Amino acid sequence: MNIVASSWGKLLLSVFLLTFPCITAFAQEGPQQGANEVEVWTSGGHSVSGGRGNTGIWNAGLRYGWVLTDAHLPGFLKGRFEYAVDAVPAYLIFQPTGTAYGVGLNPLNLKWNFVAHGHWSPYLELSGGTLFTTAKVPANTSSVNFTSGAALGTHILGSRYAWAIEARYLHISNAGLGDLNPGINTFEVRLGIGRFRKH
Repeated sequence: MNIVASSWGKLLLSVFLLTFPCITAFAQEGPQQGANEVEVWTSGGHSVSGGRGNTGIWNAGLRYGWVLTDAHLPGFLKGRFEYAVDAVPAYLIFQPTGTAYGVGLNPLNLKWNFVAHGHWSPYLELSGGTLFTTAKVPANTSSVNFTSGAALGTHILGSRYAWAIEARYLHISNAGLGDLNPGINTFEVRLGIGRFRKH
């Protein structure tokens, strides 16, 4: 049994050593027309004025994006337009009445990637989606909500991966699905790591 396990271990190690140089050979291109963004991210923050207070949020998700245009606009506005979708399988909302667990889908992420300066590629983003939770968010309202947000951030382009750090304003509201709709406004910091891949 140990001989078989050892053989499989050597085979897997050999496959890894043969394919690893191929994986690392592709340099990070950044947001270019025709590239796809793949990113894993996490964010957290706390409620700000407007709507219900005393609420904290942590979430994590996966992004897939399409850089649709080449660089447009003059001067410091010059950049490329990207459309992206976020799946958010982990959502925790810390309310005074207890923690609500949820999942979300953000099918609308409109992103303007400014032209990179060295390793820095700043961006602006507007987003919208849905949120489904195990408890009503805020309390006594609805377990189905809609999310909208705006973000300012930057990619830090490395040889293999692109880090992203951003400040995000997130609004959660049930759009009148519940009897009450006070909403929650939060300020979040989001950190991600991914790649821009051009076929």
